[in-house]
Amino acid sequence: MDHKELRELIEIISRSNFSSFELEREGFKLKLVKDDGVTIAAPAISHPAPTSALPVEPRKEASGAAPAPVETSAADEGLVEVASPIVGTYYEAPSPGADPFVKIGGRVGKGQVLCIVEAMKLMNEIESEIDAEVVEILASNGQPVEFGEPLFKLRPLSG
Repeated sequence: MDHKELRELIEIISRSNFSSFELEREGFKLKLVKDDGVTIAAPAISHPAPTSALPVEPRKEASGAAPAPVETSAADEGLVEVASPIVGTYYEAPSPGADPFVKIGGRVGKGQVLCIVEAMKLMNEIESEIDAEVVEILASNGQPVEFGEPLFKLRPLSG
């Protein structure tokens, strides 16, 4: 499912009478839950590791042009980048005033919620695909994020 199909599906569901919708295809699982003014904390989207946990490397431009060189230090080697699977608004906590899901230096387990990305009033929980330490948080609370935009850098935990 590409970005355009996902956006169209979200628009259709948001205009429908459905309160939730689930789709599963070859390693891809999507769950959309409408927010009717109540803050929700149920998983709303999950995705396979290739979509959300990508090795840190230069991002390719949509035009197909060669990516600009990216400086990587020895400290960045081995880090996993978690990118936004959709366009939306980044939230670091389940509700205003609540503690953030993760903090720099904190440890996360596979399946643990890292943040929420709201798209068209749907709250989409972004989960860690690995056991890791949070090295860097790249998004700011309440700010818009783009599809594929890096949100976190994680250091995988061995063992």
